[in-house]
Amino acid sequence: MLLPFDFRKDPYLILDFSATNPDLATFDLTDTATFTDYVFGKLRASGAKVGVGGYNEHRVIYRRSEHFTTSQEERPYDGPREIHLGIDFWVEAGTPVFAPLDGIVHSFQDNAHFGDYGPTIILEHPSSAAFQPRYSLYGHLTRQSLEGLYEGQPFNAGDKLGEVGPYPENGDWPPHLHFQLMTDMLGLKGDFPGVCSLTNRAKYLEICPNPNTLLDIPGLS
Repeated sequence: MLLPFDFRKDPYLILDFSATNPDLATFDLTDTATFTDYVFGKLRASGAKVGVGGYNEHRVIYRRSEHFTTSQEERPYDGPREIHLGIDFWVEAGTPVFAPLDGIVHSFQDNAHFGDYGPTIILEHPSSAAFQPRYSLYGHLTRQSLEGLYEGQPFNAGDKLGEVGPYPENGDWPPHLHFQLMTDMLGLKGDFPGVCSLTNRAKYLEICPNPNTLLDIPGLS
């Protein structure tokens, strides 16, 4: 269990943040309060408890932040980063987040740029035939989620890892969890690209497999 929802019973809404969603041109994405009202208005209108989606989505929402249009996080810099490498779960701030698998804390930090992850935890998992990805990332948490953590700290599947953070401490986004899997940390600690450029799409999709192969949420590709 990653979040306190049963995706086979609880209603959820798949949200589209690509250029095919005309709604995104109708408001200022840099205004986090307005962006939040849009996301949670969509959830209320549909009767959903959580919004989900985004893996390998070519998104326009990253144009709200220079972090994605000028960042050197990808080296060499190959243009703006617009391809989402995880699944987002748009839920109320304070929603608990649980470790979906046994693991230890690989690293953590507060990535505090506007539009970045905010408080972030990365777990390392034992290799097994059933679970090939070695690492999992949890972004946009509360700062309190990082208190008392230490590298190597063990978590069992089902243990509470933290909570979804409010803006602006969550990187200044509408409250949500960014969940991502990685086979290689590329030498990084406390951070890992959650969005890549079109040029590097194939490279990063190979490193970052679809989290829904683990979560098995019905109707989500």
